[in-house]
Amino acid sequence: MKAALAWLRRWGISAASLLGGLLALFVFRREVPHVGWIVGYVVLLGLLFAIVSEVRQALEAKGRRLVVTAVDYTIQTLHHGLLLFLLPAYWASTTLSSVNAFFFLVLVGMALVATFDPWYQALVGPRPWLATVFLVVSVFSALNLALPLVGVPPYRALLFAAWAAVVALSPMLRRARQWSWTGALAITAVAGLLAAGLASAGRLAIPPAPVALATGAIARDINGLEPVGAVEGAISVSELRQNNGVFAYTAVYAPAGLWQPITHVWRRNGRVQGIVKLTAVRGGRREGFRTFSRKIAFPMDPVGRWSVDIMTGSGQLIGRLRFRVTR
Repeated sequence: MKAALAWLRRWGISAASLLGGLLALFVFRREVPHVGWIVGYVVLLGLLFAIVSEVRQALEAKGRRLVVTAVDYTIQTLHHGLLLFLLPAYWASTTLSSVNAFFFLVLVGMALVATFDPWYQALVGPRPWLATVFLVVSVFSALNLALPLVGVPPYRALLFAAWAAVVALSPMLRRARQWSWTGALAITAVAGLLAAGLASAGRLAIPPAPVALATGAIARDINGLEPVGAVEGAISVSELRQNNGVFAYTAVYAPAGLWQPITHVWRRNGRVQGIVKLTAVRGGRREGFRTFSRKIAFPMDPVGRWSVDIMTGSGQLIGRLRFRVTR
């Protein structure tokens, strides 16, 4: 009995938080229309972070450590809620066979750490730089998702989110360096431009949330914007020739009001064989905006591993279709 009570005191709140987070994953679908909630989380995080940066030393000097601990726990709770709120949309936009899966795994890891108090206290508590990482990643991820929900193109949202995440560090830097508010904001604004440039260079590693591949298939034909005769894994050279190529069918989800150019990049054994620019996705359809491309011109020997990458116009990976050509 004592062991059970000790476990509940140490892990009970964390277990309840995890359960609540898992329920949230079932409630919120990939379109995440509640942009106000996301913005609210970000605003609260920013305000609390600014307040703590300003008053932490004074409160600790007066022996008010309990107040600081309570605010730190509130910040942890906001991280936990925000990250779990974002996970369904990023999961829908992540291609597990690509490099952008790493970003999703980072969000999952941070959500788990923020959920379990002993882990958070052991990992983040003694390392202020890790608390900064939590803030930057949380603000970036939230704005990167929220802005497209109000019609901002994902690439512009990506750049602004990276810039804003760095500017959010102004209160901490102002206090640590004894800068003026004007100086702190000016320096972080310039540093934010560098962060935006890095985000642009590494955009392939970031899922284009909330844009996502609703459904996709390699098909032998398209009828009424629906795939016919799906290629299940492999197609022979003779059938490929007889069928005069194959189609890549994709239904891409985007939130209402968003207009997103996309391309199909056909590859064989990792090498680009063709790039097809398609009609821009118009958001709002729960089933996704349907479009397709057709590959007719195959090499003399088309045998190999083929893939079709569905890309945004700015170069972020939405999804990937695979098939093999056999003899």
